[in-house]
Amino acid sequence: MQPAAIRHRLIFIRHGETGWNVESRLQGQQDIPMNGRGRDQAGAVGRALAGWRGPELAGLDFTASPLGRTMETMRLARAGMGLAPLPFGTDERLKELTFGSWEGLTWDEVKALDLKSAEAREADKWNFQPPGGESYEMLAARVLPWLQSIEAETVVASHGGVARVLMALIAGVPTAIAPAQNIIQGRALIFEAGACRWL
Repeated sequence: MQPAAIRHRLIFIRHGETGWNVESRLQGQQDIPMNGRGRDQAGAVGRALAGWRGPELAGLDFTASPLGRTMETMRLARAGMGLAPLPFGTDERLKELTFGSWEGLTWDEVKALDLKSAEAREADKWNFQPPGGESYEMLAARVLPWLQSIEAETVVASHGGVARVLMALIAGVPTAIAPAQNIIQGRALIFEAGACRWL
């Protein structure tokens, strides 16, 4: 995949931990709330960004996936930055990859239900489409127009799948390995100059 040139730095925050994260359940677009640890992570990443950028943060754009866990992450992160929890924008294109009929299942349950499809996904995660769901390729096509619409340095609260496609779209991470990248909760991922790095 040819990396997309972006004109402005993107500061990415994954939502904090949820109960389904702990249980290794496929959340996709299910609106699962954060747990206490997740709320702590959201505040911590805001404080880390405040230590890095200080008052400059107030002049940046802020946007989030419209799911509850990402909006709460943004409110808590902004508070950690010393900003009012609101306002920030939301964009439907920043929702997580949907796993369709697999949402709510663990991978062990998926394998028990449909081993052939689970193996097909392992063989090609980027292009595999779960039943009623999206592939990473489809998610990338959804996220790219949003990425191209950014007009200023932006802080975004979204999901692990979105971060993985941004790694491919911006930083040129090969599509064969981007879906396997660990997207850490409680830390910020900085995209700029055709690369990405953890803060």
